Amino acid sequence: MDKNTKAIELMKENKYEEAAAIFNEVIQEQPNDPLGYINFGNLLLHVKDPERAQRFFDKAIELDEKSATAYYGLGNLYFEQAEYKKAQVNFQQAIELGLEEADVYFMMGMTFQHQEHHKLALPYFLRATELKQDDVEMNFQYGLALAQSNLISDAKKVFEDVLSKDEKHSDAHYNLGVIAIYNEQAESALHHFNQALEIQPDHVLAANGKSQLEQLMEEKDT
Repeated sequence: MDKNTKAIELMKENKYEEAAAIFNEVIQEQPNDPLGYINFGNLLLHVKDPERAQRFFDKAIELDEKSATAYYGLGNLYFEQAEYKKAQVNFQQAIELGLEEADVYFMMGMTFQHQEHHKLALPYFLRATELKQDDVEMNFQYGLALAQSNLISDAKKVFEDVLSKDEKHSDAHYNLGVIAIYNEQAESALHHFNQALEIQPDHVLAANGKSQLEQLMEEKDT
């Protein structure tokens, strides 16, 4: 196991000081290799030190302007600071430089979601779900973007697929409830709201949806 791999394993075990010491050794031993700077930048970002993290990502790009993972790191940094336009630019650069991983496409989609450009998010979420088919959160966000783009039948299929992967996904049930109301299927909507509340009793949106729906159903019966 090389030093970078060992340090990444230590990060996964939350042993950040030990990981930092090894990344520092890597940089001292290979000062012209961008990988050590990228890994140290990721560690600093993880421990909420974005200013220092940015310096390490910038140094990696200075050493290799085609370092896709450095741009991905910067994208995550800006995303966490809610600077979504800057995040978008860096994620796009990472993709253009050949980073073909689900996470970068997913994060690109999320930058568009936060800017309320739901249709622009769709191709990136779709690509993310193609690369990581079993990822529940990626599939859910794709369904959400479809619904927000008024592609209701497509969204319904995706939310149902999410439930096939995770039957306890309360937000998927809630959104299927909303779609059922849109399709004038009150009983189905009530079922999904109840399921969401059974899984997550404090699901405010599901509780509100259920309350309003029951009121409408009572008024219809009188």
